[in-house]
Amino acid sequence: MYNVVRRRKKKGLKMAEILEIVMIVSFGVSWPMNVVKSFKARTTKGKSLAFLLLILFGYVAGIASKFVNEAYMASFAEKWYVLFFYVLNFVMVSVDLCLYIRNYNLDKKRAAGEND
Repeated sequence: MYNVVRRRKKKGLKMAEILEIVMIVSFGVSWPMNVVKSFKARTTKGKSLAFLLLILFGYVAGIASKFVNEAYMASFAEKWYVLFFYVLNFVMVSVDLCLYIRNYNLDKKRAAGEND
């Protein structure tokens, strides 16, 4: 009986890993599209600084969770790609944050130009 339960846990762990990868890759595909949209829009309208900062904080927590997870670190050579996608997504959100700052400054310049 114990071996059956133990085997199920291993299968569940694999499914959890697959689902995590699907989630991270889905976000990884979405963020570049969001960055391009922010670059072209040249405005902060429809964007939220708090949202971007919260997402960045979430990725920092996700990255930190990998480093403190002994099981993950023990198998890092086989599962490095999970951490890679967390870091890649963090970089994409950081780029979007930089574009938010650029667009905020552009919005301020446009507003100052309208008031003159």
